[in-house]
Amino acid sequence: MPNTQQLEEFISQVRRDILRQVHKVNSGHPGGSLGCAEFFTALYQEIMEHNSNFNMHGEGEDLFFLSNGHISPVFYSVLARSGYFPVEELSTFRLIDSRLQGHPTTHEGLPGVRIASGSLGQGMSVAIGAALSKKLNKDSRLVYTLHGDGELQEGQNWEAIMYAAGNKVDNLISTIDLNGQQIDGSTENVLPMGDLKAKFEAFGWEVLEIAEGNNILKVIEGLNEAKSRTGKGKPVCILMTTEMGHGVDFMMYSHKWHGVAPNDEQLETALAQNPETLGDY
Repeated sequence: MPNTQQLEEFISQVRRDILRQVHKVNSGHPGGSLGCAEFFTALYQEIMEHNSNFNMHGEGEDLFFLSNGHISPVFYSVLARSGYFPVEELSTFRLIDSRLQGHPTTHEGLPGVRIASGSLGQGMSVAIGAALSKKLNKDSRLVYTLHGDGELQEGQNWEAIMYAAGNKVDNLISTIDLNGQQIDGSTENVLPMGDLKAKFEAFGWEVLEIAEGNNILKVIEGLNEAKSRTGKGKPVCILMTTEMGHGVDFMMYSHKWHGVAPNDEQLETALAQNPETLGDY
């Protein structure tokens, strides 16, 4: 049974890291990052078999690919607090010559980052290649991805989704963050995507839903269920409902905080709602 208190303390610290990263440089994407704190915590603290002694081959371990790379603040925080690089390096977010660019990159050699991402729609294609490589190498570990719901408006996703099912890439678990918001407004107003569950099933995927994507135990339960459905001839999709800006009351329920940093007063208010638990950097 997961230690809920420890996980919640980890999540609170991750939210502080996100807020402090974007505030320092007055730039970045706090909304989606805050909404996915539980997902990243579950993945790196409970679900994946991974190694913080990082190498790009990833043999014998689970792999993760972040497709919606603009939510790098949460990715960086969880990587650092999972031992991939020093927590103090979070203070260099988006600075010149930093390894922690606004969108993850590979040329700086940041441990944990396997692809440059942020140009939306590409992560699934790369992950499929990695999953097929594992099959060819008789590597039984899994490949995980995360995508934004607005990101599915990019056509390349659907080519990849069709390819994965057609080639029985059943060691792939792709999670869609359903927060209903994107930079210009709600996904429903910008470009409605209809019934995503029916779409993925029509494309030949196994689909499950996590209705409470900001409940750490529900996320862990959903990811474990997804793992149990791998190896059966179909890729697995998780439709995970989250709240953009979750954990900071004035950031929730609006697309406004997709890519806006809090000012000094807003930062203090937000930090007060997320107690320091593991030590700020």
